[in-house]
Amino acid sequence: MFDISGMTCAACATRIEKVVKRLPGVEDAIVNLALETAEVRAPGLTPDRIVGAIENAGYGARPRAHEARARRQAMEEAAAARRAEERQTLLVFAISALLTLPFVAEMIAMALGADHLLSPLTQLALATPVQIIAGWRFYRGAFKALNGGSANMDVLVALGTTAAWGFSTVMTLRLGHHAMGHLYFEGSATILTLILLGKLMEARAKRSASAAISKLMALRPDTATRVIDGPDGAQTETVSVDALRAGDTVLVRPGERLPVDGIVSEGGSEIDEAMLTGESVPVARGPGDKVTAGTINGSGALIVTVRAIGEDTTLARIARLVEQAQIAKAPVQKLVDKVSAVFVPTIVAIAAATFGAWWFVSGTVEPAFVAAVSVLVIACPCALGLATPAALVAGTGAAAKAGILIRDIEALERAHAVDVVVFDKTGTLTEGHPAVTDIVGLGTDGVEMLRLAASVQAASEHPLARAFLAAAELRRLPLARAEGFRSFTGRGVGATVDGRRVVIGNEAFMAEEGVDLRLLAREKTRLEGAAKTVVAVARDGEALGLVALADPVRAEAAEAVAALKARGIETRMLTGDAEPVARSVATKLGLDGFEGPVRPEQKSVRVEAYRRGGRIVAMVGDGVNDAPALAAADVGIAIGTGADVALETAGVTLMRPDPRLVPASIEIARATWAKIRQNLFWAFAYNVIGVPLAALGYLTPALAGAAMALSSVSVVTNALTLTRWRPKGDR
Repeated sequence: MFDISGMTCAACATRIEKVVKRLPGVEDAIVNLALETAEVRAPGLTPDRIVGAIENAGYGARPRAHEARARRQAMEEAAAARRAEERQTLLVFAISALLTLPFVAEMIAMALGADHLLSPLTQLALATPVQIIAGWRFYRGAFKALNGGSANMDVLVALGTTAAWGFSTVMTLRLGHHAMGHLYFEGSATILTLILLGKLMEARAKRSASAAISKLMALRPDTATRVIDGPDGAQTETVSVDALRAGDTVLVRPGERLPVDGIVSEGGSEIDEAMLTGESVPVARGPGDKVTAGTINGSGALIVTVRAIGEDTTLARIARLVEQAQIAKAPVQKLVDKVSAVFVPTIVAIAAATFGAWWFVSGTVEPAFVAAVSVLVIACPCALGLATPAALVAGTGAAAKAGILIRDIEALERAHAVDVVVFDKTGTLTEGHPAVTDIVGLGTDGVEMLRLAASVQAASEHPLARAFLAAAELRRLPLARAEGFRSFTGRGVGATVDGRRVVIGNEAFMAEEGVDLRLLAREKTRLEGAAKTVVAVARDGEALGLVALADPVRAEAAEAVAALKARGIETRMLTGDAEPVARSVATKLGLDGFEGPVRPEQKSVRVEAYRRGGRIVAMVGDGVNDAPALAAADVGIAIGTGADVALETAGVTLMRPDPRLVPASIEIARATWAKIRQNLFWAFAYNVIGVPLAALGYLTPALAGAAMALSSVSVVTNALTLTRWRPKGDR
């Protein structure tokens, strides 16, 4: 990855790509005008060779730093350099605007009927400093481009303004006062001033649109409090985060940002993970829980064992994936690049033809000259080059803030057309782990039965045992000590609680224990009919009741399905669970269809079948066993909590397990695609309408310059409206 400086338009980006791709060993090169970056895939080539080639083409380049602190410092330096350049441009613009104001005042006065004109010498004195001071950057850019064998926007501006200023200067020196009415100093000065204004607005808009990565990188602290063993016990020291290693332990005080990815080894707190998942409610974290660099600790102190630092943290990887997505080119952009590559030479040819045609028809040079200059000035490919990347940068940045990580631009381009969403069930539409749903007591208090059962299960590692414990914790039940715990594989468990034998298990196990369940038969049938796992609880051979467990449907799943159906998108489910379980979930959520049981390898076959039927398919899964289906879909959406596999599997990753982000991801894809189409329409419209008008003599050079500057600003400003996007539930 390289940071590029000196680009002024789409032709510059295209030129750099061509130069780099000509180097031996380069497999691919992508230059992003909006982010001023280049991604080069060249395994056997040193960065110096690539930098040298870019510099020989007339542009600046430097390799992107990989070490976390160095990279952040490089980003800060680049931002400072851009701010300094903006200040310089602002100063040049202020001088140019001051010198151009008399021309503007003259044009306004003439429009109101006044006939007072600035003298030719006064006009020459005002326009010449503007041509030199404001025009210098365009002359320099044009020279570099032409020296590198290409033509860019600077060539058009330099040609147009120099022609207008040069023609007027010759007329002034030849005719003196008699040149009044045949001068175009106001055109050259106004064009340069307006273009500088456009560049200022464009630079600020691009900076705002590409702020997502900088903000992500700025979240990680530079230092950490490491816990070390000293002669007097555990001690702490403040160290650079880059000095930490996996296995170290760090102290995170209340209110601090976590400096590393790790596992909580001591303490408990609530962690604000909004920057990672978009979730505004802090989540509880205690011993054994994972925590992520950049998140904010709540009111408790934590001792965290380091798992990953620097570029290996989830935060850094997210920033890298967001950046890769913003740099990548959508297929529509590749078409635009091909158009931009031939655009400038074509416009120069049209300007020359316009000059010749007008000279032939009118018999004089002046109208031919004015029309040709207007064509050169209005035909700037900047808007065309910024149309797609500006929208992609803004859209992916807004999505990242909401917890939607888009890492595949082609997937984003396809997502706007999705007409069927296929869900995995477990962990996607459901919580992914069993939970107690029903407690049926028989001749005893159901709560007391749950307390006894949870006391037995406290000694077990089975997933069902964790469900019992969670239910007891939710009800704040005090557990008793269980003695003589035994597990009977596939049947149940038993132990002595409060001096009495308590057993939990299936019907066969209860028969072995001599427990009569006939009084519970009707309730057992009802619960099993609802696709729930039912176990019985008995004490000293007497049935106490039933406990039903199921993988609960996520609270947000029904809302997500309804939102998709409201957009006209069909919703289906593929699951490995039995048909009754699948039917229960599908009915509860209102899905359009389901299939189950389906093995993981069969899911991709089902997805392919939908695609062969002409459907645009989004597959939503957990990013692990659903990987083949995610890859087979037009758009793969991994839902989870930013796990390693999820981050690398699908084109879109939802950073929190909220199914509502599925319709939100399609919504932002549609919004981004709409902005791309709007931008391309306006960019093409300016040129398709403006160039013929200029060629026919309906536009003065000054008006052409204003239209050209406005085109770039309007495109970037339109893209910036995406930065205000939020998922509907968050607004």
